[in-house]
Amino acid sequence: MSFQSLFSTVVIATALIVGAFLLHMRRPAGELQTPNASFVRATGKCAECHLHETSAVVHEFEMSAHAAKNVNCLDCHRPVKGQESVDHRGFVIARHLSAANCRECHENEYRQFERSRHGAPAWAAVSGAKDFTAAQIAFSEKYHPGAVERAPNALAMMEGPAATNQGCYRCHEIGRPNADGSIGSCTACHARHASSVELARTPETCGQCHMGPDHSQLEIYHESKHGVLFNAQRDRFHLDADPKHLTTRDMPVPTCATCHMSGLEGLKVTHDTTERLSMFLFAPKSEKRAGYLQGVTNMQETCLKCHTRPNIEKFYAEAETVVASTNELVEQSNAIMKGLRDEKLLTPAPFDEPIEFLAFDLWHYGGRTAKHGAYMGGADFVQWHGFYELTSKLAEMKQKAAEIRAKAAETSR
Repeated sequence: MSFQSLFSTVVIATALIVGAFLLHMRRPAGELQTPNASFVRATGKCAECHLHETSAVVHEFEMSAHAAKNVNCLDCHRPVKGQESVDHRGFVIARHLSAANCRECHENEYRQFERSRHGAPAWAAVSGAKDFTAAQIAFSEKYHPGAVERAPNALAMMEGPAATNQGCYRCHEIGRPNADGSIGSCTACHARHASSVELARTPETCGQCHMGPDHSQLEIYHESKHGVLFNAQRDRFHLDADPKHLTTRDMPVPTCATCHMSGLEGLKVTHDTTERLSMFLFAPKSEKRAGYLQGVTNMQETCLKCHTRPNIEKFYAEAETVVASTNELVEQSNAIMKGLRDEKLLTPAPFDEPIEFLAFDLWHYGGRTAKHGAYMGGADFVQWHGFYELTSKLAEMKQKAAEIRAKAAETSR
């Protein structure tokens, strides 16, 4: 072999080795550290049984970021402080997992979640304060006065356990108090074995609870320009992008998580879904939150990634006129109910007379929908599902009140 051929061979071989080395160095750390593909088929020993008994959880775990980073089954399933343990085929694991297990690695996220309305206030909205410790109540009341130190929901109690267990708690358990002292369920948004950021950023995940006549955010989102664009461009999104490095190239159109939680292009990431809110839209009469200006600022920082400040300020001003108008209609409803109660024409018990359901529907369905529609860009929900319902229910209440008074006058003769 000539020197020239030998030299060329050496150069090519060297180039291939260097190229392979450089490619290898750029591989994710999870790939470099994993013994083989799919983390030894979902961490080996556990998969020996679970591939036969609950195979889907193995496949879900294999797709997760946890698997990519060599988090094994026992890392999540081992008991932590306050949890009951159980012997399970040679392993000691927690009998029940909770947010306390996630907290072992995700302390900041847990703390942010704990102080949000997704925390204790979510559970208390159904059951009141009875399931919480004094310390848990005191902690949450600092951030949400009256949201946990409260009586059980009167309507839920009247509907009974079948409705609350299979209905109310299916959503409100996101803030349940756990036996180990922790609050909430991370898997409500991330799922148990997928532990997915992509799932948590998907509108339908929020829509598991934020939908329907009393809080129709999912339906409003899909009607809005945001939702229409997202559905048209979804296959181009990178919903699994690293939260700390998320850009508009990954998500050029917002989902629920973008506006309420994500740290788009350097903005703060948060699991406190109340940090960017400025009004109590869920209330019968909506008032400004204690941190109103900060809430507006926090949310508008995200809006500014796509919209100019004059348009954002105009949007907010128009939304607040909707809030003021719904408040006026709710005040009229409240005045009707107060008048009947002052005249002793209604019983003290809640929800035992038809007009009470009308008054409830007026603010709980029509009022909330109009306000959410205004802040989320859903025109039909502002009008037909919102103000129309408000005005029609108000007319019905006026007629019903007149009938009650007429009947009372006839009885007293």
